[in-house]
Amino acid sequence: MFQRVARELLSGLTVAIVALPLAIAFGITATGTPEGALVGLYGAIFAGFFAALFGGTPAQVTGPTGPITVVATGVIAAHGLDAAFVAFIMAGGFQILFGVCGLGSLIRFIPHPVVSGFMGGIALIIILGELDQVRRSFLVVAGTIGLMLVAARVVRVVPASLIALLLVTPALRLTDSALQDVRLGPVTLSAGVDYIGRIPEALPSIAVPDLGGSTLLSLVPAALSIALLGSIDSLLTSVVMDNITGRRHRSNKELIGQGIGNAVSGLFGGLASAGATVRSVVNVRSGGRTAWSAAAHSVVLLVLVAGLGAAVQYIPLAVLSGILILTAVGMFDWESLRKVPVSPWGDVVVMFATMVITVVLDLTVAVAVGVGLALVFHAVHARRRRATVVRVGDGAYRVRGPLSFLAVDRVFTALREDDRPRLSVDLRDVDHIDLSGVRALLTFLDHAHRDGVEVAVVDIPPHVRDRVLALATDDQRTRLDAAPGNRAGETVH
Repeated sequence: MFQRVARELLSGLTVAIVALPLAIAFGITATGTPEGALVGLYGAIFAGFFAALFGGTPAQVTGPTGPITVVATGVIAAHGLDAAFVAFIMAGGFQILFGVCGLGSLIRFIPHPVVSGFMGGIALIIILGELDQVRRSFLVVAGTIGLMLVAARVVRVVPASLIALLLVTPALRLTDSALQDVRLGPVTLSAGVDYIGRIPEALPSIAVPDLGGSTLLSLVPAALSIALLGSIDSLLTSVVMDNITGRRHRSNKELIGQGIGNAVSGLFGGLASAGATVRSVVNVRSGGRTAWSAAAHSVVLLVLVAGLGAAVQYIPLAVLSGILILTAVGMFDWESLRKVPVSPWGDVVVMFATMVITVVLDLTVAVAVGVGLALVFHAVHARRRRATVVRVGDGAYRVRGPLSFLAVDRVFTALREDDRPRLSVDLRDVDHIDLSGVRALLTFLDHAHRDGVEVAVVDIPPHVRDRVLALATDDQRTRLDAAPGNRAGETVH
């Protein structure tokens, strides 16, 4: 018992180290001022703690994220910071309502290309937002990115972002006054950068702005947008956590936890937050398995905030810009982008349409358009409207109809519920498979292999087999072909 608790606490400490620079960077980006560092940290502290305690995804870490920061930036610019805190509280209320009404289950109907395009669009928005800092302090930003890339390969124990902070910050303090600006066209190669400046070293307190009814009404669209994006962002992270841990999250409970976290965060002057994929993955890989590790990360951050002002004031904004840019680059779904030449053209259109609309118009519009396009392509390509999975014997199943984003959750949930050591899945009646279907099938095979379950995927139609093999990794291709009843020349035709 003691070792388990110690492991959870140590994992929370590790995640806090990763979360510290990201929370500061997202907070400053959202508010447009160095004082935003505290806003970002409060978001990680309060939303992170309460979402962990009341959420439905064990070990998931909540904090400021790219999508939430993009929306929060617009809300703060339009209504001011005090009003934005009220919008965050209202967004939390909407999320609680979503969870109570059971809307969390709808996440299973968001196609994989929409997710890929959405995250790619957010990444582009973040990168474009940092271009001004790149022009002003190109060498510092580039040096930070280069150092993080090297550190990620050489040092596995300490987060690359923390290494960049600890090495670049003192180096700049020593050389800043000695270096002069050097101009190269529109770019300034300079170490004369801006710093965060001292932040208050005080424990947070509740502050509710006095707003009129008309102002509250005007905040409803912004709050609803934050709630929708925060919910999607969090539940997508929950799906990633399911793929890593092999467990099943509770979508509606997760939304209620996120809502409570964002409401409390707004009350204490913190940034709206969501489930953070990178921090959650770090938590699991560091040994975190329960909500205690995620909650511990928030407690560690609170302890740091109590005496952080003196140390944080010397962090260069350009270093945070470099951290944000590299974080944004990691948000792209590079695997799907590399597979574009062999992916279904309809899925490619959905992905890039979602990405472009996210950047040009609005995030919620992008998701809605992406899902709408996916439904259109599904109607065009699928001869049947829905897929079914039928048990035809002990451990033997047959899937009929289109294996698309509309059906994968239902189909593979039924297959996962069979705890036999050997399963057979007949796909002869699958008339269409999209990118979401391929991903779900390959993930199911990976989890089965990890759990020691022998799966034979038999009678795969040629068009389905070609699409699956084109998108599979070398290990997945080998595993698919080597499965009993699925070797070349036997039952696959």
